[in-house]
Amino acid sequence: MTRQHSAQNADSGRMPFVRPSLATALVAAVLLTGCGSDNDSSDNNVATNPIPQLSAATASTFTGSCDSLAGTLAYDNTTITSVETIAAGTLTVADTAIGEHCLVSGYMNPRTSDVDGKDYAIGFEIRLPVDWNGRFFYQGNGGLDGSVRTAEGAHGGGSLSNALSMGFAVISSDAGHSPGLPTFGYDPQARLDYGYQAAGTLTPMAKSVIEQTYGKGPDRSYYGGCSNGGRHAMVAATRYADQYDGILVGAPGYRLPKAAVANIGGAQAYATIDGTDTADLSTAFTAAEHATVAAAVLEQCDALDGVEDGMVQDFQACQTAFDIQTDVATCDAERDGSCLTQQQKDVIEAVYAGVQTSTGETIYNSFPFDHGIAGSDVMSWDFSAPITRDSGAVAMIFNTAPVELADFNIANFDGSAFVFDSDLDTLAANTETTTDVYTESAMDFMAPPSPQDMSTLKDRGGKIMVYHGVSDAIFSVQDTADWYDSLDEGTGDAEAFARFYAVPGMGHCRGGLSTDQFDMLTPLIAWVEQGEAPEAVVATARGVDNAGGENTELPDDWAEDRTRPLCPYPQVARYNGSGDIDSAENFSCQL
Repeated sequence: MTRQHSAQNADSGRMPFVRPSLATALVAAVLLTGCGSDNDSSDNNVATNPIPQLSAATASTFTGSCDSLAGTLAYDNTTITSVETIAAGTLTVADTAIGEHCLVSGYMNPRTSDVDGKDYAIGFEIRLPVDWNGRFFYQGNGGLDGSVRTAEGAHGGGSLSNALSMGFAVISSDAGHSPGLPTFGYDPQARLDYGYQAAGTLTPMAKSVIEQTYGKGPDRSYYGGCSNGGRHAMVAATRYADQYDGILVGAPGYRLPKAAVANIGGAQAYATIDGTDTADLSTAFTAAEHATVAAAVLEQCDALDGVEDGMVQDFQACQTAFDIQTDVATCDAERDGSCLTQQQKDVIEAVYAGVQTSTGETIYNSFPFDHGIAGSDVMSWDFSAPITRDSGAVAMIFNTAPVELADFNIANFDGSAFVFDSDLDTLAANTETTTDVYTESAMDFMAPPSPQDMSTLKDRGGKIMVYHGVSDAIFSVQDTADWYDSLDEGTGDAEAFARFYAVPGMGHCRGGLSTDQFDMLTPLIAWVEQGEAPEAVVATARGVDNAGGENTELPDDWAEDRTRPLCPYPQVARYNGSGDIDSAENFSCQL
């Protein structure tokens, strides 16, 4: 089922929103009921190629000692630096003590770069529970990687459990470089390891270590992460689909180079607003002005789901209902936070519509107006990240060739100068450029190849679940919706193996004006191993007494434990017409 976008309505000046027809929904339902039938018509791909049902993992107990593994674990081009016992309760998640496990640390493929003369290796740690559930979880880390984060296997926004506490064996890595500075981008192999090759190198090693420990390899393997970790997971769903059964993707920056360049373009646009201090880009669009826009969004869109509750459930319909030009007051005099100047409106509208090159080509994608636009996360990504994060990543990792930098030292790089002096057209083009030294472009080594084609994952019985905050200001939820639509168009039955959940009001991976605490790993396991397709996933707000930590951005008039169903796209949560508006049970997933 695919969202359709029509031409602009000349009468209203807004983009009409067209829902999938009932006939389309019925056809999809018929196709799904055909799975596993005796119909062998070549016109029905679902019927002729039924998706196999994978068997469930079986638990096992490690009866040896961690010390006994120290001298026995071995794999090609791998150095095990330590094996130690981690006592039960040393690590916790929420209020839960994580059980006793072995911590295996090491590195693979050590080398010295011919380009920058620095030493590189793929560092990792693997945590192996005494009480093992028979499963393996590859933890994709965020940002630039560059450090071996604790291999806990976090999942969902502010979840009360993690893969390790559930009994998974979990690996975490630095993706082939340390520390997490963009200067690793001068080394061609480090670029490739960061993009995709470290995961391909580590996966068979980790499975071998698991087999050496428990006497059998993992029955089922899962890959998960958020942000760049979500990108890693999308890459695994395409490049390594033969190695993983379940993929959990959060806020997928699967086109990260394009998103980073577009964010720089947004900074350049905001800098043109009169009175903006480029040393503090937030002066272009202040926190008070963000709150004014958020209030206007709620005024137009809050009731679209049947109830005014301070949330916008149908983010795509909201883009039709809300118009920044007419629904936000225009300043008649000085800016005081309660209005926007015409110049501000024009710039903000252009940025949210999708930053373009000088020839009118959209570099990345549009961003929806949402009630979470007032979140602090939005301000950080829009006004700080272009200079402190995106500048270095684009200059040294995604730019081919990377910018010249004396002694490959980050101290010799001025992110602000790079952002405001760079030509946007050139930056966008360079993400797809190669040289004799850098033989893969940024979009080649960072993005999953043909993300609309996940037939390998599907055909072997694998499943993928994706979640994305609607108010994510660096990776657009619309980009993820477009990906899902393309997946559906390519396969004809994306919902048979893929689910996408938009999280209203949530920022990047978590937080914002949202119910951001949820568990998607448990339903993913049930789908992969039991064939129980997930529908709504209940999400909870993190109030002051929440075991997963308080979300301080929650509005005062929300219940501390407000719940909402997260609905599989393209459905949205709609109020049933009666009952407590803080309870998910009074909402239903509908088109």
